[in-house]
Amino acid sequence: MTINDRVTKAIRAALEQAGILCDGDITIEHPRDLSHGDFATNIAMVVAKAEGKNPHELAENIAANISASEIKEVAVAGPGFINITLTDQFFADQVAEVFATPDIFGYNHDWQGKKILVEHSSPNLFKPFHIGHMMNNTVGEAIARLCKTSGAEVTQISYPSDVSLGIGKAVWKLLDYGIEKLDEYETTSEKMAFLGRCYAEGTQAYESDESIHDRVREITQDIYEHRDTPAYTAYQLGRDLNLDYFITMTARLGSSFDGFVFESEAGKEGKDIIRENTPAIYTESDGATIYQGEDDGLHTRVFINKDGNPTYEAKDTGLLKIKFDRYQPDLSVFVTDSEQGPYFQVVVTAAGKVNPDWQAKTIHKTHGRMQFKGAKMSSRLGNTPLVSDILDAVLAEVRERSDRDISDTEADAIAIAALKYTILRTQAGKNINFDPDTSLSFEGDSGPYLLYTYARARSVAQKGEDLGIASDPSLPNGWQATDVERILYRFPEVINLAFRDLAPHQVVTYVTELAQAFNTWYGEGKIADPDDPNSPYKLALTRATAQVIKNACWVLGIEVLEEM
Repeated sequence: MTINDRVTKAIRAALEQAGILCDGDITIEHPRDLSHGDFATNIAMVVAKAEGKNPHELAENIAANISASEIKEVAVAGPGFINITLTDQFFADQVAEVFATPDIFGYNHDWQGKKILVEHSSPNLFKPFHIGHMMNNTVGEAIARLCKTSGAEVTQISYPSDVSLGIGKAVWKLLDYGIEKLDEYETTSEKMAFLGRCYAEGTQAYESDESIHDRVREITQDIYEHRDTPAYTAYQLGRDLNLDYFITMTARLGSSFDGFVFESEAGKEGKDIIRENTPAIYTESDGATIYQGEDDGLHTRVFINKDGNPTYEAKDTGLLKIKFDRYQPDLSVFVTDSEQGPYFQVVVTAAGKVNPDWQAKTIHKTHGRMQFKGAKMSSRLGNTPLVSDILDAVLAEVRERSDRDISDTEADAIAIAALKYTILRTQAGKNINFDPDTSLSFEGDSGPYLLYTYARARSVAQKGEDLGIASDPSLPNGWQATDVERILYRFPEVINLAFRDLAPHQVVTYVTELAQAFNTWYGEGKIADPDDPNSPYKLALTRATAQVIKNACWVLGIEVLEEM
């Protein structure tokens, strides 16, 4: 039973003792101001009308009967709020719990034995890995890690777009240049930028020159049918290069995948599904096959075009089938740009009529888009920056702002922490501004601030060890819990709620508050002091804080630094 459950149980028992019937849920929350206690409830105001009593007087009556071993004080405030403060011993016990289960503190086993599939970071081959992919990877990886905290078996996959008319246009342009043109570029990033140029120039040429249409379609068919042609050879070269680059870049961001499902595979499955369920679910219309979404309050979309080819809608339907056939998840999560929300509402709703599990067990999470504030960053990056360019630009900012020489490892960790924090602090679906002045600051709300706080706590703990002071989570005589303990213990609750909502921003908010509380406490007096009888407990609290920051950062995909 969690502390929330125990507090709720104590409130319900107090209601019964006061002769008040309450069959509904009892809401408790954490006051914004810790001086108002650790929990608050408005239950007196909720039941006052039915009881025909003054809510403040009723609250006093209820509060007088609230009792539990973990509760230190109960007070009534305002029109009838009941504020509850926990005991100092309870907080010390939570510090000890961190010591007992350091690497898994905050996590649970609620989903043990169940499978969760998370699909994210799906690249469009022949288009470089750009800012949108980084946003998707950051959010998807954090959601996958949140799922892992539940005890579930989590599988991460990517869904590369490996065949389309757009890729046919890119291959046409690559052949126009000559495959050997790739040899002129030394780095993989340069080669990828060239392939991206082929994609853009091929698209432009197709739009302006009808004479190449037949050739582009022929190339696209070569790719679809794996024909032994120069076009398919060029395609394979670009595809392999792109996948290697994708794996390298996502690894740099701290992400890895358990498998890939390619669009070409999903397209075949999807086309079969649509055909098999027409006219029962899908409808023939002017030579195409559509889903009439208006019947569900949505919009109509084409699933098989007039040429008989599966559209993205059909491919995504096929992907749903492959996911559930191959991985058999209890929950399937996928992450895309927020602008694709209405599109996927139609696809998943229609697919749910083919197989109800495909809809009932699928959750679509979205992210917004990122813009870069400041003339220097904007000029460095251009309109649609590549991930490699973004990291290089932020690394340059990190080095320029540092008052000392820093290693490549430290600079890279700071840059990635800054980017991930900025992306994940915002609620899902909202657009983001990356401001180097705030995002790279070692004060306030930023990724580097978390890294700095962790390194500071580890340094203090090491100092205590060097002074021969053993950390001890036993509660000292006369000790009064600080704001650090009163935030620290909430981590399991935060993780549980963040998993329930698949909302990494809740973890960002929490760990930032914990870091701020620790730094305030750090500034109030010595922690490692051989002459202070409370120092062993202070050091235990410091170590526990560092551990919880580390655990929270792991969920966010941020790698901490032991020294800074």
